Amino acid sequence: MTKKKRLAGSARTAAAIKAKQQTPKQTPEQPAHQPSLQAMVWYREEHYAALLELFDDSDLLPPTYGDWLARAEEKKAEVEARGDQVIKVFIDPETFPEWCAKKNLAKDANARAELALEVAQARSFSL
Repeated sequence: MTKKKRLAGSARTAAAIKAKQQTPKQTPEQPAHQPSLQAMVWYREEHYAALLELFDDSDLLPPTYGDWLARAEEKKAEVEARGDQVIKVFIDPETFPEWCAKKNLAKDANARAELALEVAQARSFSL
């Protein structure tokens, strides 16, 4: 008859921990990040001052193009670091007011975001 060795106290705990480490964990597989297309509102330097005059919420934007660009490039880098692709949607001071009027929208961040989404969706179908 063979005697089975019984572990006591911390030796039993250590043995249990070792056994768990050697047993592969059965956890549900985490879904991988699915890259997506992100539309970002973008401005041209030559249009920035005119757009600030045009937007109802220009106080939300940096006063200079350089400050805005630095912030926008930082945000773009964050999005791309997650594996997403960025589409720059340029706001034109000539056509944006007309587009807002057709949609009955204020010339603000919500309208800019809606335009960016609309353009991105149109582009994604044509890619």
